[in-house]
Amino acid sequence: MVSLTGLVFVALLAGTFLAGSRWGASGPLGEYTVARWNEDLSTQSEMLEKTRSVVEDQVGALAARVGQMQAQLLRLDALGKHLTEVAKLDRGEFDFDHPPALGGPESGSSGAGPSVPSLEATLDSVGAAIEDRQRQLSALQNLILTRELARQIVPGGRPVEAGYISSLYGQRTDPFDGRNAFHTGLDFAAAAGTRVLAVADGIVSHAGIDGGYGQLIEITHGNGYVTRYAHNAKLLVERGQTVKRGEPIALIGSTGRSTGTHLHFEVLRDGRPVNPLSFVRR
Repeated sequence: MVSLTGLVFVALLAGTFLAGSRWGASGPLGEYTVARWNEDLSTQSEMLEKTRSVVEDQVGALAARVGQMQAQLLRLDALGKHLTEVAKLDRGEFDFDHPPALGGPESGSSGAGPSVPSLEATLDSVGAAIEDRQRQLSALQNLILTRELARQIVPGGRPVEAGYISSLYGQRTDPFDGRNAFHTGLDFAAAAGTRVLAVADGIVSHAGIDGGYGQLIEITHGNGYVTRYAHNAKLLVERGQTVKRGEPIALIGSTGRSTGTHLHFEVLRDGRPVNPLSFVRR
């Protein structure tokens, strides 16, 4: 953008050139020559005033643009602060309470109104701040999504639509031979046909008859977690199918090694059974 000082210099130079050409054509200054010179100067003054008005309008528009960008930055800060609080994150990198640090040597220039060079520098500074906030927001979004995904694949909640726990995890008397045996899951007693629910997102890794488990559904969730749902009357999903937390996967029955209608529910971590009760209470 051409500076205002440069435009004034060009205008004066043009006026001087016209005056000189008139001098050469008319000889010594006379009334006619002076009048034409004054007329040329008046024309140049009008052109200069129009140019000044155009430059001022452009500077004003640029200043308004800076204001809009600063308002956008404030909105980004407010959004980032809200997301950080909702996600309960340690602020650290995601600090939207303070503007980015700025600095530089003292310029020594006196205060003045908006000018093109200073506005351009402000535009660059605000633009860089907006890019920084957008980077932080993108990283924050990815972190929240990753946390949500991790939460969805960890077993949690009741695996049945209705019913009660009829047998706990751990040592118990075997209901068939009366011997002391280790029970690797929880039993939920419920009416036949009650829906069995997936307790986390995952992929069905087994769906079918499996010895004493009867009609068995096994779901692999990731991070070493696997859940099993046994003794079902009917299976509602197939092997390889993706399921969501709370989705019906089977109907309760009494297939396999079972004394009555119930669901046998197991949670495995890295191939070993763990107590499902802590996950059910989530």
